Amino acid sequence: MKRGDIVSIVGPNGAGKTVLLKCLLGLLPYSGEIMWEKGIKIGYVPQRLPFIKDIPLSVMDFFSLKQAAEQEVRDIVHAVGFSDEFFARKIGDLSSGQFQRMLIAWGLIGNPQVLLFDEPTTGIDIGGEETIYNLLSRLKEQRQLTMLLVTHDLSVVYQFSTHVICLNRQTVCAGPPREVLTPESLRALYGGKVKYYQHNHQ
Repeated sequence: MKRGDIVSIVGPNGAGKTVLLKCLLGLLPYSGEIMWEKGIKIGYVPQRLPFIKDIPLSVMDFFSLKQAAEQEVRDIVHAVGFSDEFFARKIGDLSSGQFQRMLIAWGLIGNPQVLLFDEPTTGIDIGGEETIYNLLSRLKEQRQLTMLLVTHDLSVVYQFSTHVICLNRQTVCAGPPREVLTPESLRALYGGKVKYYQHNHQ
């Protein structure tokens, strides 16, 4: 990965996508070698934290767990599109889209250079998905972020990613999406019953 890349990881369930993220974060043992630039800061946005919604926490209570400076938290929450009134909201009352934007803000605490996402739009409707990915594109430019994300949505890969890694226990293909996502590679990735349609709409 190069600085500023957006790399998507795609593949069927059980392919090892989340395991790869956890290895990159140093949370699981692995063979081989992972090399990060010295001193790099890495943030992580999980797929979801359903148990958090059952705890009577306000948004401010949740962010206080990070023990970050209050002004940094406010600046980041504003950057993902919320006002100060958002801090008083109960986490259990947030919509799926609001909750995911809150998790993105959580991942930005500490000003990481690399941000890892595990299916950032799980449980969000189509309009909400577009809002999230437009937000990520804006944050990437504003903060010079490098992003690595797991997704099942190939339209997202085409629209937002500079590179894609097709994973099914091993690397099936890797490179720029429009070069490597061919009918042949997708059949190898997902199986012979995949139908492939491509359009040129933005």
